[in-house]
Amino acid sequence: MDIKEKNVLVFGSGLSGIGAADLLKEVGACPVIYDSNEDLDPEAIRGKMKDGAGVRVCLGQLVPKMLADISLAVLSPGVPTDLPEVERIRQQNIPIWGEVELAYQMGKGRVLAVTGTNGKTTTTAMLGKIMADYLPQVYVVGNIGTPYTSVALKTTEDTVTVAEISSFQLETIQDFCPQVSAILNITEDHLNRHHTMEEYIRVKELITENQGEDQVCVLNYEDLTLREFGKNLRAKTVYFSSLQKLPQGVWLDGKNIVLKDGDREEIITSTDRLKILGRHNYENTMAAAAMAYYAGVPVDSIRRSVEEFTAVEHRIEYVTEKNGVAYYNDSKGTNPDAAIKGIQAMNRPTLLIGGGYDKQSSYEEWIRSFDGKVRYLVLIGQTREKIRDAAARCGFTNTILAEDLEEAVKLCARMAHPGDAVLLSPACASWGQFKNYEERGRMFKEYVRALPEETAE
Repeated sequence: MDIKEKNVLVFGSGLSGIGAADLLKEVGACPVIYDSNEDLDPEAIRGKMKDGAGVRVCLGQLVPKMLADISLAVLSPGVPTDLPEVERIRQQNIPIWGEVELAYQMGKGRVLAVTGTNGKTTTTAMLGKIMADYLPQVYVVGNIGTPYTSVALKTTEDTVTVAEISSFQLETIQDFCPQVSAILNITEDHLNRHHTMEEYIRVKELITENQGEDQVCVLNYEDLTLREFGKNLRAKTVYFSSLQKLPQGVWLDGKNIVLKDGDREEIITSTDRLKILGRHNYENTMAAAAMAYYAGVPVDSIRRSVEEFTAVEHRIEYVTEKNGVAYYNDSKGTNPDAAIKGIQAMNRPTLLIGGGYDKQSSYEEWIRSFDGKVRYLVLIGQTREKIRDAAARCGFTNTILAEDLEEAVKLCARMAHPGDAVLLSPACASWGQFKNYEERGRMFKEYVRALPEETAE
């Protein structure tokens, strides 16, 4: 689609929307930024762009005259596709792209794309390192922090773009086609956006929508939904498993991560040589290694990269030890399944901080995963009573309600014994108390580091 000199509506004025507007202006299109919040300042929105001079900004209700001269609409990921405003755009027969589709249309080179409910950030970061260690021109983009739109015009035919892709972004793809894709797992999340698990699964699986027999999709064999999904793909399906040996693919054999491709079988690495903890991280390593291998990286190079890789910030991140107690920041554990991975990685008695924004998740499976490790569950945020009640139904009564994260940290420090761990792994989004999980994790680390050190008398 030729968008030069065409008016393109950018729905959303946040980081993604501004990135899309900048890209559109750079390729000669005319971005029109729309936000339903009529209290925003148009000049402040233009000021966030690289060059916002002359850019039209529309605020408040989306009325027909705003769409009269629009040739394309680009939705930010935070904009639900079932909003009445989006339906009005459809009724005008205006094509709708997301920021990922926009960047893909404007970019060049190969794309490696990772989705899944949990593990996306770690897998994307590890894959990015593997590719960057082997190739000269690699960009790591998406939910991991750098908008895809901000690098699309820097790409060449030799570029590899490693992208973390959310379900919100997959809703609005059209031609997006990664050379290698991965779906790490699918568990209950974002039902406030997608409404049903069936719809959430459908959207996640869209990452393979445009792949053909020349492309590869890497799937988790232990996720039964994905195991079945992989049987009917046009793309070559490659499975990974942390529980059993596979006839082909990547699996965990004791402590060894093994890859088999045709008649070739090779040990990629041993879990003893990795710097990240937990079976879920071994799965992330298998997925990243498989994607890199099918993108052409030799096993020796993959081995060096994964063994050098260190934990992503906010994902079971060791913070410090105070008074014999180890503190871990797992703020990225924004849903129950991710938080289960966090507690499973702990190897000592744990005081667990949970709670936050309610995404309509259920928490019983998370509570049952404590397996005797959790001494106290300290709860904060909108969901604290809901989680306390779920814990009681599961027979876990060592729950304490705190007013905020700072109080929760102080309570844990007071109750912890030398040899314990304190883990922030909330099983909930951060919204309401924090802008995002990164801010929540950073504040947790600040509160921990401010704790006093006990001195011997």
